[in-house]
Amino acid sequence: MRKLFISAAAAIISSIAAVAQHSEIHATLDNSKIYPSTVHSYIITVPDSYTPDKPASLYLGLDGILCYAPEVIDSLMAKQIIPTTIGVFLQPGVVKDSDGSVLRYNRSNEFDATDDRFATFIETELLPAVEKAVTADGRPVKLTRDPENRMIFGLSSGGIAAFTAAWHRPDLFGKIFSGCGTFVPMRGGQNIQAIVRKHEPKPLRICLQDGYSDTWNPIFGSWFEANAMLGTALQFAGYAPMLDWAEGGHSVRRATEIFPDVMTWMWQPDTAAHETSNNFLAPRLIPGNDWQKITTPVAVNPQSPLTLPDGSAADTYAFYPDKRHVAVTVPGSNFLDQYLADTDGKLHSGQRFYWLHDYDNSQLTIGSMTFDGDGYLWVVTSAGIQACDQNGRVRGILTLPRDLNIATTSIVIPIDNIVIITDGTHSYQRTFKNLPRPIDGQRPKSQGPA
Repeated sequence: MRKLFISAAAAIISSIAAVAQHSEIHATLDNSKIYPSTVHSYIITVPDSYTPDKPASLYLGLDGILCYAPEVIDSLMAKQIIPTTIGVFLQPGVVKDSDGSVLRYNRSNEFDATDDRFATFIETELLPAVEKAVTADGRPVKLTRDPENRMIFGLSSGGIAAFTAAWHRPDLFGKIFSGCGTFVPMRGGQNIQAIVRKHEPKPLRICLQDGYSDTWNPIFGSWFEANAMLGTALQFAGYAPMLDWAEGGHSVRRATEIFPDVMTWMWQPDTAAHETSNNFLAPRLIPGNDWQKITTPVAVNPQSPLTLPDGSAADTYAFYPDKRHVAVTVPGSNFLDQYLADTDGKLHSGQRFYWLHDYDNSQLTIGSMTFDGDGYLWVVTSAGIQACDQNGRVRGILTLPRDLNIATTSIVIPIDNIVIITDGTHSYQRTFKNLPRPIDGQRPKSQGPA
């Protein structure tokens, strides 16, 4: 679906020199713990109107200053279209030799990766350094913690970096603008649209932009096709994204043209229902209902090891309600095996069966698992609770609270429509609908051969 946003963008951009009303702080971040030996340079733009008694909104731009962002932000603030906003413009890391020559360009490793390392870098290294900065006239930089007033933008590899940072940490950023995003097979970007379709909705406001002829490097596929697939995945999953598909290729030109419109749209009220069309999640999720912390932590009951036919032992497993098969973890794998069980409990016919989603080709941390009364397997993983159908495919993914130790987290469905998760220190409960508890000895209805 093509959406064109026509406004006074050209007029704003042509007059940017006259509206610039901010000061700049130039800084570097050396020897990151997450990206060892790297040096990141960045610029902080602080509006003249900013006062530290009220933390400012945040705009984080990747690959430095693009789209005339500081001047457009100044103009929109002057018009009271967006709130007082501090800009941070980050360059990707490089590793240099003692003579100043570059030993490693870290851009793809930081930006194209689909795990949460870059978000963690932003949270634990970049933003703390930014908030230690002080303007020349003595104003300390203070940023709001409200994700609805924090936006991240990037182009190309920066586009996927912006998306994945907010995707993993919607508590850090609630607004995403991705231009010509690299959602292609560089470091797993092609899998993002599949995960979006299966994941419960997150509180994110998203704009994707790309050109119809964007195939920057055909070795990795078509950028436009990948962005279009992510766009339809977002719509399927309950979001109301701004999608700008226009003539052009892999360029900042179109993002620059629509940048004032995107910024304006980002700060308008979000009236989307955020209800997914996923036919596993939709009948079970209660809109607005999330995990609720249990005041008194629930005790973890460790399982006794399960002896497998080859004599090895599985520490993490779950029996089907009628005990006729069992799912078990496989060390070093993101698959789960399934064994059939005779009526006397003897296991046989084991095979790789349940396929779990991961990010950035990483080894999942897997906690416990349980079957529900419909025969779906709920697996606690570092990529969320993944619910697999009887044929071994993930159909839905739920967000987990961040304070849980995934490796020791247990999951139970004690009564209909209630799920409890606990690591022994932190415990949570969540109410669903149409979620029957498993009943020992009862075989759930078959989900068919598909």
